[in-house]
Amino acid sequence: MAKILVIDDERAIRNTLKEILEFEGYTVEVAENGRIGLEMALAAKYDLIYTDIKMPEMDGMELLQAYHKVMQEQGGEEAPVVMISGHGTVETAVDALKNGAYDFIVKPLDLNRLLVTTQRALEHKSLVQETKVLRKKIGARNKMVGESDAINRVGEIIEKVAPTEARVLITGANGTGKEVVAHLIHENSARAKKPMVEVNCAAIPSELIESELFGHTKGSFTSAIKDRAGKFEQADGGTLFLDEIGDMSLSAQAKVLRALQENEITRVGSDKPIKVNVRVLAATNKDLKNEIAEGRFREDLFHRLNVIPIHVPALDDRKEDIPLLVSHFAKMICEEQGWKVKVFDEGAVAALQARTWPGNIRELRNVVERLIILGGEVITAGDVACFA
Repeated sequence: MAKILVIDDERAIRNTLKEILEFEGYTVEVAENGRIGLEMALAAKYDLIYTDIKMPEMDGMELLQAYHKVMQEQGGEEAPVVMISGHGTVETAVDALKNGAYDFIVKPLDLNRLLVTTQRALEHKSLVQETKVLRKKIGARNKMVGESDAINRVGEIIEKVAPTEARVLITGANGTGKEVVAHLIHENSARAKKPMVEVNCAAIPSELIESELFGHTKGSFTSAIKDRAGKFEQADGGTLFLDEIGDMSLSAQAKVLRALQENEITRVGSDKPIKVNVRVLAATNKDLKNEIAEGRFREDLFHRLNVIPIHVPALDDRKEDIPLLVSHFAKMICEEQGWKVKVFDEGAVAALQARTWPGNIRELRNVVERLIILGGEVITAGDVACFA
């Protein structure tokens, strides 16, 4: 159950809050002034803090600012702080919220308001924690692991091109990590706070790709029961990642080319142009120059997309990175499952390096996961021989 700290110089208020919140099943600790309250807030982990504003030695605003500053410096997990006061004014409430308070309530305390505020503050804290966990997981996935010359060259290009608005064409075999490269470019660009919208061109039927990219109006075809924004509109202000663009139909290619030239799109079934501000990244496992020669890809679109080419090397071309990749995947997989991280001994790593990897990074990750599940406490060359 959640742990709550109540800071108030009035004993009656402290005791009343403690009784009410404990009756609801919360664990409650109290402090009689701001100085003691701050010491307690920094010394222990609380899920929510209630503090009065007018107190001797240190008032609630000073406490809030000091608590926020120390937690920021230490990288600690802050509890939501709710300010309470018998002298509530709009100005005081605004100041409290500007200084980082979660909410502001006035005395005499209304029981329903108190309980609703408590519940919402605790839910807010839970959502913040979940968001941090998700960001950590996503960050681990969108990480380029390795120290080989081949992968370092890719990293150097990403570092240079990410802050620009240049279009990038990412090439490489299936499973090499083209999507990771696209995410790294977006995350290190000025568009990072805007959406990155992904489209797998190979997974969408050719008759639906235009609707998927550009949207449609109600009644434009049988199943169009309402207006729908396409991926270009959804990515407005951010990044559109066109994966496996070599599989896109020629008619869709013509519309993508126009969108890149004019910075506008037209929904299927409409003649009204819509302005869009999108940075396009594209990826393919095909040789687009060969596709152009065979008449399956537009040369003018190729030159629009291929402003900055990035080729992601196959795993067989950077086997020296396998030890780092194995360690990275083992840690990530075990943490996701809540298991103790398993170690791969030198023999196991050498055995993995001796293999060929037609499925590249994706295949290696799958093999590492299989070995973690089926192998012993320490993964050996014998485990690799049996299960890989």
